[in-house]
Amino acid sequence: MLSSLRRQINLKDLFPTRWSFVIFISYMGLFINQGLLVTGSKTSTHSYNYNTIVVVLLTEFVKFITALTIYRQTHSFSQMKKEIVDNQRVLILYFIPSALYCLYNNLAFINLSSYDPTTYFLLLQFRVVVTGIIFQFLFNKRLTRLQWLSLFLLASGCIIKQFEHSSLSSSSSIKISNINSTLSRLNQHIISTKHHSLVNIHLIWILVQVFCSCFAGVYNEYLLKSDRTTQVDTMLQNSFMYINSIICNLILLIYFDYQQPTLSSIDKFFNTLNLILSGKQYLILLIIINNAAVGIVTSLFLKSMTSILKTFASALELLFTSILAWIFFNIPVSIYTFIAIFIVSTAVYLYSINPVVNLPKTTTTNVLTNSSIHINNDDMNSKKLNIGNEQERRLIV
Repeated sequence: MLSSLRRQINLKDLFPTRWSFVIFISYMGLFINQGLLVTGSKTSTHSYNYNTIVVVLLTEFVKFITALTIYRQTHSFSQMKKEIVDNQRVLILYFIPSALYCLYNNLAFINLSSYDPTTYFLLLQFRVVVTGIIFQFLFNKRLTRLQWLSLFLLASGCIIKQFEHSSLSSSSSIKISNINSTLSRLNQHIISTKHHSLVNIHLIWILVQVFCSCFAGVYNEYLLKSDRTTQVDTMLQNSFMYINSIICNLILLIYFDYQQPTLSSIDKFFNTLNLILSGKQYLILLIIINNAAVGIVTSLFLKSMTSILKTFASALELLFTSILAWIFFNIPVSIYTFIAIFIVSTAVYLYSINPVVNLPKTTTTNVLTNSSIHINNDDMNSKKLNIGNEQERRLIV
């Protein structure tokens, strides 16, 4: 087994070119920035002075323009029109994962208002457990003992960190911030945690976010295997995803946003836009740019890297996020955090050695938006991609 591990940690295999290393650093850095930037934009009351749905909406708009621009570099307008007409059903199919990721993105702001970045990213690793169980029951994939051990360790690490969060909360009553989406309206009352419970409203929202990602990943795998999507250009698929995401966020903003109940949707949009343009909230612009860049870099990452390298990135993200959160926000790195990071990193690594996969029937596929999977004929046997796990690594990529 040690020889197997040495083969997987071979740096030449991990970074075949210098460009691979640059992509790796960018990939890891962008995800670390994601939590730190949102945390830095919070007020002293753990809320936001901007409309978070508008921020997600603007992010999706930037992604859409970027994907469409890249697509137009190699396709004429008439070709684009023809492909859109021919693939109207694909556009409709992408509405379901778009809706799930719309909820995922907005829950990210809610959860980061309750958790520090380290705890947030650590608890999101629970997605590996959910993905493994989904594959076990829905795809008849028998999990090995090593896979079950890794899932057990990962769940244990998440429980340890959640136990610390519950312990710190047990001496006081926490008021959940009134922020975006209809889910947050349910939290406009005082939640008492004096009963020292591991399961509270914060953990519930984390689990909802995890399940949104997992089910969106499974659905995207269904799209990956569908014959109707294999011939669709990658950037056009990206455009389909982003335009659906824009529609979902507009619906959320118009009908289900209670963050600023006295303002109209148009006022909410322009108030946030004015904050960005005036320079008073430069972090908002950085959040939009960072999250838009995540999609592009993730696609490059998954095209040229193995899943084991993604696993190293996950472990390093947890480590560097905890250090940077301590430096910038004075969030202490407790013994609970240290133990949880060690256990979760070990579990994710063990899982990556023999991940649960359900490879598509075709030998070569495009990179799908939000699943971002690219499997070449030459490396199909050498790269085991955990589609569901990759899926949940980002906010609407």
